[in-house]
Amino acid sequence: MDLTGLTLRVAAARPHVLLAAVPGGAAVRLAAERLLRARDWPQASTPAQADLLLVAGPDLPELRTPLERLWRDMPAPRARVHARTADEVEDALNAGRGLLGPPAVRPASAAPPADAGGHREGDHGARERHEGDDQTPGHDGHDGHGDHGGHGGHDGHGGGQTEMPGGLPMAGQGADRDGLTLDQLHLPLGPFLADWPAGLTVRLVLQGDVVQRVDVDEPARPIDDAAAEAFWVHPWLRAASGEPVPVGEAVRRRAAAHLDSLGRLLAVAGWPAEAVRARRLRDDLLYGAPRAAVAPRLERFTRRVGGSRTLAWLTRGIGVVTAQKAREAGVGGPAARAGGDVTSRYRQWLADIRHDLPRLEDPAPLDVAVEDSPRGPWSAEHPPSAALIALLPRLLEGAELAAARLVVASLDPDPDELVSRGVVEVARG
Repeated sequence: MDLTGLTLRVAAARPHVLLAAVPGGAAVRLAAERLLRARDWPQASTPAQADLLLVAGPDLPELRTPLERLWRDMPAPRARVHARTADEVEDALNAGRGLLGPPAVRPASAAPPADAGGHREGDHGARERHEGDDQTPGHDGHDGHGDHGGHGGHDGHGGGQTEMPGGLPMAGQGADRDGLTLDQLHLPLGPFLADWPAGLTVRLVLQGDVVQRVDVDEPARPIDDAAAEAFWVHPWLRAASGEPVPVGEAVRRRAAAHLDSLGRLLAVAGWPAEAVRARRLRDDLLYGAPRAAVAPRLERFTRRVGGSRTLAWLTRGIGVVTAQKAREAGVGGPAARAGGDVTSRYRQWLADIRHDLPRLEDPAPLDVAVEDSPRGPWSAEHPPSAALIALLPRLLEGAELAAARLVVASLDPDPDELVSRGVVEVARG
């Protein structure tokens, strides 16, 4: 039996895709997620599960090293493609499937176009795959608060610590709050975790399972600023430039952004079935589904997630910040209005979605000073996500490691806001 050919045919028929989104690539990521669902191609959450690496978004030289680490961690047979725009996603996926096929049966057109960045490797290896669509949070084979991406240590920046075999950082030593000397571990999260803000890297110093110190890297910038788009605030950018934008378009984008954030949080909390529902509703809004068609499903979703006792129990008391402290830190929008813990913040997203539902088709012109962008009042000089990122160390220091992913997901800062051409132009004066 030709095991190599069989393995390649299986991989090519239904590739497991590891989606690596970079800052400025939200529109590409969304197009990829939608197309993968339509094709029933599974998304891998770790390199070990993946056949095909799809890089989504513009070129970012600063992220080439962690991308290479992702690539090296994928077992063969494997392929890699790059879609810089949403229009390139379908061709890139087709090219990736062609690259995974056995050489004898691959079509001549399987070689990717120049902008797809295709690369393939194959050998006799095969891998186990684990999939599930559990119906309650916290029962996905993880502990409910776990690292569903598994790439945290693969960002190419060791922080100076010695590495053990397998790439794990070796613990140093430091004094804890009781004066005892405990092992100290340097652990980077990002930039390519599953269900994680694109390109964000948060560096933790741990003693035991408690976060002692947090540093956040500056977001990587693309080679060409014009290639980066802050997708979620695009209506506000256009309105700020003087273009007439209907309120309905803006609140539709805002509600979709909250559903995108909820999809991340629900996936991290271990409720993949509702995460998928959030993303389907998000896509329906983005593709112009009329209010009458989407409202009943949104109402059911918000009631089910908002009323889940299990999800509230998993997230209660984590990442607490009062409304006053949030505003003092420059944070506005849902995180400030929620004024509480992770539970309060995801419930605020749900309340905001319900509030926006009646206005999905409002033709009135958008006033940027009146309508908040998804993460707060829009300002190119002070993007809302900059304040959310700056708040992370305060909320993570002293927290248990198991809670860190939930805290980040409940704020869900958007690095695209910091690297889009509109913001970069303002920063340069």
